[in-house]
Amino acid sequence: MSSPVFFNILGASLPFDEVIGAIFDFVKSDPKRKYKIIVGTDSAARPEVNFITAVTIWRVGNGGIHFWTRSEKVKCHDLRERIYREAMQSITLAQELRGMLQEKLGHEFFWDDQIHIDIGRVGPTREFIDTLVGMVRGHGFDAVIKPDSFGASIVADRHT
Repeated sequence: MSSPVFFNILGASLPFDEVIGAIFDFVKSDPKRKYKIIVGTDSAARPEVNFITAVTIWRVGNGGIHFWTRSEKVKCHDLRERIYREAMQSITLAQELRGMLQEKLGHEFFWDDQIHIDIGRVGPTREFIDTLVGMVRGHGFDAVIKPDSFGASIVADRHT
């Protein structure tokens, strides 16, 4: 993955290695807590699409932090292509994130890592559920769909 530019909640830009550092600092500030690492992507239905991928580090029961990045604009011909690209954006970033965090925090550090997919049982995206959930699970992540996929449908969506 090429070095994307990320943004924090204040809108400040930072490179991926600084995101990893911020996550490390956040986890190490309270290492006995349980954490969930959530990656979700959202996009707007337009002929040329920016994909917004958000990384949320949730300290379960006690808040969290998030960062987001924006892809270059690409053309999507239909809903299926756009939704599949969203899922692949999330998977690709989550794989990179998992590897770098294991390097920095050690292999004994375990977290629930999830891909939040912006699809649900209501509406036109319901026909993609089985395939996309299988794809995410095949890459070793837990797949979460609407209404529980806040990493995509709320966190990433707020930046689209």
